[in-house]
Amino acid sequence: MAAASCTVWDSVLELTKSAQVKNCDPQLWAIQLSSNLNSAGVDLPSVELAQLLVSHICFDNHVPITWKFLEKALSFNLVPPLLVLALLSTRQGITFIDIISILCHKGFLFYFYSIYLQGCSESTAPPGCIQAVYGTRKETCLFFFSSNCYPKPSTLLSHSVHKELAGFGDCCGLWIMKSIDDVVHLSQIFGEQLCETGLLLVEFVFSIMWQLLDASLDDEGLLELSAEKNSRWLPRREVMEIDGHENFSEKSNEHHEGLHKVNTTMAIELIGEFLKNKLTSRLLYLARQNMPSHWGSFIERLQLLVVHSAALRNSKHVTPDAFLQMTHDTCKVLSRECKTISQHEFHAVMFSGSLKSSVGQCHGASQSAIWLPIDLFLEDTMDGSQVTTTSAVENLISLVKALQAVNCTTWHDTFLGLWIASLRLVQRKTFEKNGEERKYCKAREEKLREHGLNREEKRTEERGEVSRMRKLEWNCDAKLELMGTKVNYQGVHNLFAFFQERNPSEGPVPRLDTGLSMLLSITTLVVANIIEEEESELIDETQQSPTNQRKEKQGKRRKGLITSLQQLGDYEGLLTPPHPVSSVANQAAAKATMFISGLTVSNGYSMSINDMPVNCSGNLRHLIVEACIARNMLDTSAYLWPGYVTLANQVPRSVPSQTPGWSSLMNGSPLTLSMINILVSTPASRFHNGDGFDGSLSAIEKIYEIAANGSDDEKISAATILCGASLVRGWNIQEHTILFIIKLLSPPAPADYSGSESHLINYAPLLNVLLVGISSVDCVQILSLHGLVPLLAGALMPICEAFGSAVPEVSWTLSSGEELSCHAVFSNAFTLLLRLWRFDHPPIDHVMGDIPPVGSHLSPEYLLLVRNSLLSSFGTSTRRQLRRRRYSKLLSLSVEPIFMDSFPKLKLWYRQHLECIASTFSGLVHGTPVHQIVDALLNLMFRRINRGVQPSTSTTSGSSLSSGPGAEDAQARLKIPAWDILEATPFALDAALTACAHGRLSPRELATGLKDLADFLPASLATIVSYLSAEVTRGIWKPASMNGTDWPSPAVNLSSVEQQIKKILAATGVDVPSLSVGGTYLATLPLPLAALVSLTITYKLDKMSERFLTLVGPALNALAAGCPWPCMPIIVSLWAQKVKRWSDYLVFSASRTVFHHNSDAVVQLLKSCFTSTLGLSPPHISSNGGVGALLGHGFGSHFSGGIAPVAPGILYLRVHRSVRDVIFMTEEILSLLMHSVRDIASSVLTRGAMEKLKKSKYGMRYGQVSLAAAMTRVKLAASLGSSLVWITGGLNLVQSLINETLPSWFISVHGLEQEGGESGGMVAMLRGYALAYFALFCGTFAWGVDSESAASKKRPTVLKAHLEFLASALEGKISLGCDWATAWAYTSGFVCLMVACTPKWVVEVDVDILKRVSKGLRQWNEEELAVALLGLGGVGTMGAAAELLIEIGL
Repeated sequence: MAAASCTVWDSVLELTKSAQVKNCDPQLWAIQLSSNLNSAGVDLPSVELAQLLVSHICFDNHVPITWKFLEKALSFNLVPPLLVLALLSTRQGITFIDIISILCHKGFLFYFYSIYLQGCSESTAPPGCIQAVYGTRKETCLFFFSSNCYPKPSTLLSHSVHKELAGFGDCCGLWIMKSIDDVVHLSQIFGEQLCETGLLLVEFVFSIMWQLLDASLDDEGLLELSAEKNSRWLPRREVMEIDGHENFSEKSNEHHEGLHKVNTTMAIELIGEFLKNKLTSRLLYLARQNMPSHWGSFIERLQLLVVHSAALRNSKHVTPDAFLQMTHDTCKVLSRECKTISQHEFHAVMFSGSLKSSVGQCHGASQSAIWLPIDLFLEDTMDGSQVTTTSAVENLISLVKALQAVNCTTWHDTFLGLWIASLRLVQRKTFEKNGEERKYCKAREEKLREHGLNREEKRTEERGEVSRMRKLEWNCDAKLELMGTKVNYQGVHNLFAFFQERNPSEGPVPRLDTGLSMLLSITTLVVANIIEEEESELIDETQQSPTNQRKEKQGKRRKGLITSLQQLGDYEGLLTPPHPVSSVANQAAAKATMFISGLTVSNGYSMSINDMPVNCSGNLRHLIVEACIARNMLDTSAYLWPGYVTLANQVPRSVPSQTPGWSSLMNGSPLTLSMINILVSTPASRFHNGDGFDGSLSAIEKIYEIAANGSDDEKISAATILCGASLVRGWNIQEHTILFIIKLLSPPAPADYSGSESHLINYAPLLNVLLVGISSVDCVQILSLHGLVPLLAGALMPICEAFGSAVPEVSWTLSSGEELSCHAVFSNAFTLLLRLWRFDHPPIDHVMGDIPPVGSHLSPEYLLLVRNSLLSSFGTSTRRQLRRRRYSKLLSLSVEPIFMDSFPKLKLWYRQHLECIASTFSGLVHGTPVHQIVDALLNLMFRRINRGVQPSTSTTSGSSLSSGPGAEDAQARLKIPAWDILEATPFALDAALTACAHGRLSPRELATGLKDLADFLPASLATIVSYLSAEVTRGIWKPASMNGTDWPSPAVNLSSVEQQIKKILAATGVDVPSLSVGGTYLATLPLPLAALVSLTITYKLDKMSERFLTLVGPALNALAAGCPWPCMPIIVSLWAQKVKRWSDYLVFSASRTVFHHNSDAVVQLLKSCFTSTLGLSPPHISSNGGVGALLGHGFGSHFSGGIAPVAPGILYLRVHRSVRDVIFMTEEILSLLMHSVRDIASSVLTRGAMEKLKKSKYGMRYGQVSLAAAMTRVKLAASLGSSLVWITGGLNLVQSLINETLPSWFISVHGLEQEGGESGGMVAMLRGYALAYFALFCGTFAWGVDSESAASKKRPTVLKAHLEFLASALEGKISLGCDWATAWAYTSGFVCLMVACTPKWVVEVDVDILKRVSKGLRQWNEEELAVALLGLGGVGTMGAAAELLIEIGL
């Protein structure tokens, strides 16, 4: 065979030489050659023939006739064009760049280079003519080549490659590309081990581009400016000697130089041809997407060419700007071009998201609705019953980035939407609806119209704004100062309403301070981190760049922040400051006025009314800008924005003098009583240095240093200041203040300390001030928002361990005269620690429903794990280093891990707590230390009575404990460590409850005894709650009759409470017929629950008791919710009698219990959420939908007849945690989404509209109805549904939805699919698109769009399973029960959204699955989408993407 093969190629060579000598017609030579090769059985095109011909021509037979032979061989498809091109560039071991180098240095082959360039691009000379000049000028030969031989890129790589690869099967194409790889060593150069046809093709096209670029740079002497100073393609230069050209050096140098410039220009224009051509640009995009390091080097050199190339500037066919723009366009080729057949309407709204229209709550389908998930998230974080371990900053960053990606909005629109959502939250927390709202609506509207505030659009003199009335509609919660009366437009009812500002709603819930922290601290931190993320990437790029060139300092995100804040001034109604901070806003505006006027702001400025500029009224935008300036996102140039300061010519009558506050402290004044009071009530964030710049961090650092190193009295004073206004309203430094407090809670042991007790004991007064100072509901919620709960828990556990193990022999006298003991410090620390995890969760929830079993829920161990993880990752990346740089240099938190084994006493108590949940107590042995403590506790609890109470015991029936003489020394006998008391407490409680059940102890005596125990050791409340909750769950106790004789009676207001509950539910569209109202039923409670509620109502409602009631209250609420109806109304009635101002909060809490018992009520509430948001509600609930209809005004206030109606979204956000079966809720949300799509189609796509859709040329807009409008509302419905799923169940529920619920839905047969009519097919398609958005929204909310969060680590597994399901469905391996149009729309829509919005997801999916999905999409005529999907899959799918591009001829 080898001999025969040699004979074939020998005969070919002989035929060629003979034809060359005879000057034979090239076409006849090609026909004869083709016949000979076919007879010999040689497959064409032939790799061997290409190698033979090129070897023959270069360079011994470098004559015109041989080039014509090669031309005809290409024309007759005898040789692969790409292989010929590769062979020509590497003759005799000399690469393409070698040839160019020799040309530049010897001038010998200028002309051959021209010929080579013509091999890639069509000649600019007349057709068929390429000139090559030898020797002297007279010796000129014209080589007549057909232009088809070497066409320009579009022909070369569209026509020739089609013939080479697509026409000869995978094996032949791979063989050709491997031959090319053997010639130019692509795999070795690019470092890719895969050997695929498409991959090699991409590498080859990329290499040609790169060689042209390097050659052009080298021609102009620019290669030295590159990072590597030379070309990776350019080996050591060697002089190529060719006989017969000795006289070439005699040619004119000017002629050589002219040809040199022509060749360079041709090469540069050829690069432009590659970038403009549709096919080659897409192949280059694949290289850019999947070979980023190589592409980065290529772009760096391309930018050098754009900036410095004279040939490019002189080119008549391409300009530097156009050249650079083509590189940018190449980057976009596949990223957003995911158009699919017959999907024009879908994709027309797929990427819409401009926030140029209404921002108000009243427009349900407006663009403001795209930020609905932010509103829901912010409102949900305000639920004081939920303390989270994750930072609201991190969660909100992920959410904002997800919405920006899915909605494809600019950062300007994204930040504007974020600010507006945060402002709406503050307005909901500030303004309560007045009970006479409806009464004043009509009269107020008439008065406004009398004063010219109609709905006509008027232009203001300063700029083109619409009338104030139209702006009110946009703002929805807008408020105008008019005739001395504050007026608000409420979009929920589309009417003007008269609002009254009043104190926040009463109840143990986060108040206005938390809402302001969300706006001015959390949201500003979110924006700061998002900006720093972009700028850290620029820093990384600069550091990784060999040239280390400086990048543009201000990125797109910072510019978006500036423009968003400038536009934010248009929404005046949302910017009205709450009364408690109106003076602060006025001072911020005054500061800007003084800056513009050239006055210097005094240290610690604090303006009086007389100092204020005339009409200098500040708003929340002034506070936002100040917060951004403090965090270095803006500078004082913001004061010069148009309209930022009105009446700038009005300056203060006098420059404010220093006040005895922060400025005095910074100037060295001692802490006097008056100064301390000012510093406690004034946040450090108000302090500005002498230049007017923010000096709040230095001020709070000063306080910290005093607290750490001052005298004992100074430490107490400084700790008090830290826990004052600087913590709650020091928005610019809030996280610093919290970290300083946590640092102070963990004081280091003195170097000379040698005591046997913990060194923490000596810090008792300081620690107690800090513990009490951060125990309020708002403070704990603010800690939770900042994600610092795990760090706080890590600081509290050593305190609990130390003070709980100490014998209370030493006490400290506080300045108030109060005695402070170890038990008191322990109780404050322990109760605060318990509020940081799900201690109050009912025991029954640990063993049923979807709540994790015992040991897996949020616990002390989990808090420590999160704490260790946070500290270990602190400063590990450029982004985290930038964040760390923001923190004070005085902060040096220990990063050493902490585990529960370090706290044996706490661990023992926690184990006992779990045992209490799991089983009844037993094993108390008479005479043991525990038994003696139980005796002492019972004597302490019941020292006022004469009857005995028996402790339970396993070895004896017990002895009667009385209040005899021994009872008086009970407290003396209990001077033991607190942990020992807590260990014995469950046995004492069991004895007391048993005595009450058997009549030996009256209910009043039981409640009094429990109160005495809690007063003696407040930490025992934890054990009381734990024990009584477990006993309620066990259900072994007889019910207690709440008749007013034995137990307190709710009869006075029970009927009223039930009526108000019914009213709240009815206002949200929930009707529960089984809910009893009125009647003569006997009010009873389980005995342990009756004991617990009786204990709570014995407390006086003061600040000291509030710390402990906030521990018991949520547990009581959750426990009562799990008991049969009407336990919760009974408890609410009892508490409402005691604290009337909490009536609204209590009734609202009771209304949530209905959803715990009635799943149908949950469905009705979810339905109300959908219908109100989409504007599909009955008229009495809402008319236009949107955020206003869903969330309304927040929690209602008092008005005539009881609590005001609550919006369905607010109610759902407060009840979803009490519904155990979250899988059921997910299924209902999915079902409601599908029904909502049908309702949207029915309301938008009417019969007449469908006719217009069919007849419309573009099928987009026809009058007042359009498919785009329907898609907008469908997207809103999907956004709402996904938000509810994510908020309800978090990551686990989202993964269950994608892995299980959605596949089950597609497989199942649905009755709703059998809808006929004109719009039946359109409804099915819209449902598919709704599900696509629904799934993507859920995924982005839970996992994020990048890989920053820990949750993203679980994404690849879930995506793999889901896409495998889709691939199987596309292949027909799974039978679908849904409509085909729904399945098609979902699959194409989900993949399209994933490609366009979350490209990083695609890289994580298994290559084989991506190829299967791509193949299925092609079967559904979705070729471009299939290419886009493969193009993002990494190197593993790049080859398949290239092959598909060639096959479909894109």
